[in-house]
Amino acid sequence: MKLKKQLGMGIMSMALGLSLIGGGTYAYFSDSETTNNSFAAGTLDLTAEPTTVIDVDNLAPGDSMVRDFELQNSGTLDMEKVYLETNYNVIDAEGDNTDDFGEHIQVEFLYNADNLDEVIYETTLAELKEMTPEAVNEHIFYPDMGEKGLPAGEQHDLVVKFNFVDNGEDQNQFQGDSLELEWTFHAEQGTGEEK
Repeated sequence: MKLKKQLGMGIMSMALGLSLIGGGTYAYFSDSETTNNSFAAGTLDLTAEPTTVIDVDNLAPGDSMVRDFELQNSGTLDMEKVYLETNYNVIDAEGDNTDDFGEHIQVEFLYNADNLDEVIYETTLAELKEMTPEAVNEHIFYPDMGEKGLPAGEQHDLVVKFNFVDNGEDQNQFQGDSLELEWTFHAEQGTGEEK
């Protein structure tokens, strides 16, 4: 019995020692502080005003039309590059077209409404449709906007002159035809920066 009593006392002593060691870890001073942090992503929001750049009827070879529109950066991040994708559909009234109507519509991108004689870039709708967005940026937007691109909250006026080219030949195949033009503008942010 004495052995059981000694064994029981030993276990109790060991338990008491462990509780003192465990309790001792809380004897030091301590403090804590919580910080509140957040991450919010910026936005790219490119809009074009008006949404219909051109809508004309009764064109004849030799006609030209000047239209201006505005690209707006309504987002919170600067746009380093703006790209233009061109697509169009020709509706052939007589079904006798042997040529693409888009090859006869010349497009001149001009600097601004006050200086209409300075052409940034000249091409046809057919050529513009085949250009990569990067090439369009290089030839059209970069010369006008430069390296600053389109900063957040700013707008940029663009002026375009469309010419139905009179090539001096028979263009009767285009009588009654129509061309539906779709321009899609894409924006790309610049390189991220340390904040």
